Amino acid sequence: MEEEASGFDDHAFVPMVSLEMNLAMFKSRWQLCDGITEYLSEILGQSHSDPARYSNFLSVAANELVELAFRSTRAPGRIRFGLYRSATFNRLRIAFPREDAFDRQPVAGSADLVTKSEETVLLRDLATIFRAAIRIEEDDVHGMQIIADFPSREDFQ
Repeated sequence: MEEEASGFDDHAFVPMVSLEMNLAMFKSRWQLCDGITEYLSEILGQSHSDPARYSNFLSVAANELVELAFRSTRAPGRIRFGLYRSATFNRLRIAFPREDAFDRQPVAGSADLVTKSEETVLLRDLATIFRAAIRIEEDDVHGMQIIADFPSREDFQ
């Protein structure tokens, strides 16, 4: 499934919602992670036969990814959250400025970047539990991006 979701380009996804805020504001209150996660998860649950179940289940993964972004950035600028939908996947994208001194290591078998080995394990566990493709990318335009593609079907275990 990871290869299938990762193979999608952004053009296969329709934007659902985007949220942008100043990083200083985001970093000022840890509780903002919960509020942002709740908002994004409720939107992800729309159009499902059991929206509350899907939203609640995905809120666990979304919260971990939002908190990873919270812990990972110290650079000034803006953080952007976006939700996108394709025929079979929902994509969560979190983009924030890259800090030059960002401690990172490659994930085995890919060019993706992660911040610490325990976060690598967290990302792999989330990907397995939620049957998702989760990766962290870096570029000069967007800085760091956490991208998670969740299957839109509701057969989570």
